Amino acid sequence: MSKELIISSTAEESIAAIVEDGEVVELFVEREKNRSMVGNIYKGKVRRVLPGMQSAFVDCGLERDGFLYVSDFHEELEEYENDGDAPEAHPQPQQQPTTIEEMLQPGKEILVQVAKAPMETKGARLTCHITLAGRYMVYMPTVSHIGVSRKIDSAEERRRLRSILKKHRGEAAGGFIVRTAADGQAEEEIVADMQFLARTWEEARRKGDGISAPACVHRELSLPQKLMRDVVRDDLSAIRIDSEDEYLRCVELLEEVNPLLARRVRLHTQETDILDDYAVSQTLENSLKSKVWLKSGGYLVINQTEALVAIDVNTGKFIGRKNFEETICQTNLEATHEVVRQMRLRNLGGILVLDLIDMEDRKNRNKVMRSLEAEMKKDRNPNVVLPINDFGLALITRKRVQSSLEKSLLTPCPYCAGVGRVKSVETVSYALAREVRRVRESLDGSEVIIRVHPDVAHALKTEEKSVLRSLERDLRKIVTVRPDPGVHREQYFISSASQR
Repeated sequence: MSKELIISSTAEESIAAIVEDGEVVELFVEREKNRSMVGNIYKGKVRRVLPGMQSAFVDCGLERDGFLYVSDFHEELEEYENDGDAPEAHPQPQQQPTTIEEMLQPGKEILVQVAKAPMETKGARLTCHITLAGRYMVYMPTVSHIGVSRKIDSAEERRRLRSILKKHRGEAAGGFIVRTAADGQAEEEIVADMQFLARTWEEARRKGDGISAPACVHRELSLPQKLMRDVVRDDLSAIRIDSEDEYLRCVELLEEVNPLLARRVRLHTQETDILDDYAVSQTLENSLKSKVWLKSGGYLVINQTEALVAIDVNTGKFIGRKNFEETICQTNLEATHEVVRQMRLRNLGGILVLDLIDMEDRKNRNKVMRSLEAEMKKDRNPNVVLPINDFGLALITRKRVQSSLEKSLLTPCPYCAGVGRVKSVETVSYALAREVRRVRESLDGSEVIIRVHPDVAHALKTEEKSVLRSLERDLRKIVTVRPDPGVHREQYFISSASQR
């Protein structure tokens, strides 16, 4: 299978895609002004200490002061189990201050890391427990700890990785946790990652020593660099980048952790747009639509709600060749590939309900289920697939690691307020009539003027003209309808001639 990473980067935005056998299967978008600050390290100054809440406000030079809880001075590693010696895994807490006022005072300068981005009126959540994520390691310069991800099942592999950590950890102060990606990797690659993270921390620490708070001493990697760290693997045949500056930065990063992969980075120098050359632009545009056509003529309808994502499969234009059951089975089989592709493209997470077309033959159900499970194995995100039930529904849970494309790139429609539909002209006409009758006592003069959207005005003069006749009869006044393109389709304004 041919697999390439395509990256287009400008000063304002970076767009990346993974292309497998000529088909875009994953999309990544990052805008500079919305770039996440999670992972950034700042030299901050304590503004206020709140003993009653055991927390403090820290000025990091951001729009709002960050919030630091007393518990964020301590290590919390729920996803990992300790493989080190007891003294390393459990630093003696009694040697540390136990209250926020003992640890911090206003004006004190400290190094903090953003653990949670600011939201609305809330500032960023901060931590003093620094973590730097690498390709195979998580480095914790402030604690002494060795750990291996629980997701690495092999006991032998865990022992091998632990021995590598113990052998080389003396080259860097602090602790390390092995990420799942290190499973089966060569010792020299793991050691190179350890050294890279140690150098990154040393640079940040030196920068912090030489400047006054508030200031940023380390910024989390950009999207292209994150992809070099987290996505680029031996199965990628090429990495194509259209920005020379980003190309140089990515090559430099890969030279640090895997020189062999650095040779696969290519600078796109053609005059054509790299996103158009690999159909990334069109795929991105289509990924924001609810309807997805299948090659056979069937289609999917994808609807995201607050609680879950519903995906409906339909035969559409596909009529099959032999019998109805086979037509349904073929549509469902084709849908399994496209459903998983759309999950990856759109970054869909949480609970996903796949509404397949009902199949009577249990063999066909099993065939579709096997196809769905095989497609889900291509997904890098942790997921669970439950069997198809008697209603033709398959339930999928997929870990949400980032916002969906829809939430990242779209905003709720100001016209329909995010509902997706607006009231019909008939509904608006009848509501308008009720409102006129309700305020009839305040309407002076012999004429009532109604200002509405042109569509509603047209309806009131044609198919809903009986509404006007009824109003004129009840009010004993002339009712004049005036179309106004600036009026919302669901709005209307009522006045009398004397009120103009």
